[in-house]
Amino acid sequence: MIGRLTGTLAQKNPPQVLLDVGGVGYEVDVPMSTYFNLPALGETVSLLTHFVVREDAQVLFGFLTEPERSTFRELVRISGVGPRTALSILSGLNVGELSQAVSAQDSARLVKVPGIGKKTAERLLLELKGKLGPDLSTPQAGRLDDAQSDIAQALQALGYNERDAQAAVKALPAGMGVSDGIKQALKALNR
Repeated sequence: MIGRLTGTLAQKNPPQVLLDVGGVGYEVDVPMSTYFNLPALGETVSLLTHFVVREDAQVLFGFLTEPERSTFRELVRISGVGPRTALSILSGLNVGELSQAVSAQDSARLVKVPGIGKKTAERLLLELKGKLGPDLSTPQAGRLDDAQSDIAQALQALGYNERDAQAAVKALPAGMGVSDGIKQALKALNR
C-alpha cells in the first residue's frame, strides 16, 4: 500500500494537510505533533503513511517519524480505538509522553486527552504495556535498590513526576535510609 509520500506541502488545515505529489493532491490527516513540525507551505516534505480503507472512505494518515507511525499502529490494534481516537491521542501526547504514561500506568494523563475516558485509558495502559519499547528518557526503576525505590515512590506520591523523582534519588549518596533520603531529595528538588 502507500507507505510514504514525498511532495510539496500545498495546504495546512489542522488536522489535515494537502500534499502535492507529482501533480496529484493527497489529503493526509496528521497528529498535532507532526503538524507543528511541518515546513512552510510550498516546501518539500516526506510523510510516512498509514492507509485505512473502510466501506465509506479511504483515509491516509501521515507522520514525520517512524515512532509516531508505529505507535499509531499499536493504538489502532486495540479494540475500541479507531484511527481518529489514535490521532487524538498522538495529538494530545507525543510518543515519549505516552510511553512514560504507560510505563508509570498513569491513567490520569490519558484521561486529559479529548475523547478518552477512564475505562478507555485503563484499557490503553493494559494493552500498550511493554509494546511501546523502552522509554530511554527516564532511568529504569529496576536499577534502584529497595530504599531508593521507596524514596522515589514517596516523591511521586508528593506530586513529583517519575523522571524528577528518579533523578533526585540517583543524586543521593549510596546506602542512605528512606527518611533521610526523602528529606535530602526534597531539598534538592526545591532548589
